[in-house]
Amino acid sequence: MHKRPPCPRPPGAPRWVAMFHQPAQGSWTVGAESPDRAPVLYAIGDMTQTVRARGEEVTVALWGPEDGGWHLFDTAAGTASAPAPATSAGRPAPGAGAPAKLAERMTDRRHQVLMAGLSKAGLYELSAEDGEAVRTMADLLDEPTVRRVAHWLSIAGGEG
Repeated sequence: MHKRPPCPRPPGAPRWVAMFHQPAQGSWTVGAESPDRAPVLYAIGDMTQTVRARGEEVTVALWGPEDGGWHLFDTAAGTASAPAPATSAGRPAPGAGAPAKLAERMTDRRHQVLMAGLSKAGLYELSAEDGEAVRTMADLLDEPTVRRVAHWLSIAGGEG
């Protein structure tokens, strides 16, 4: 068992951030971030599955808010708190509460896409009202529309 290299605290105000270690560069990179924990946990599960499918080891650190400051949460259990595993066809595994769990995962994914678009547009510090607006959009919009909005935000941020 190898020892995890120390992970630096993310910059800015406390929010949920997944940091992945890149052994080749000897550095940490942000893999996902959101004011809500669920989308970040989903991203950790998805990214971990992808990296392991390549035959590589995954080292991840989960930072989040606690008592008004940053806290490094234990990820030693892997992605046990992430959503239920999916089969190779992308459908929820048997017994995973298929329809409800899939709807929740898709809403989380749309939320994450919107948050990434806002980040690319330079909007990092969102108020509670802004967060609620993003959650409402994630609930109401379909995947292609969310991706289009995120694309517009990326262009507005100069990454078009």
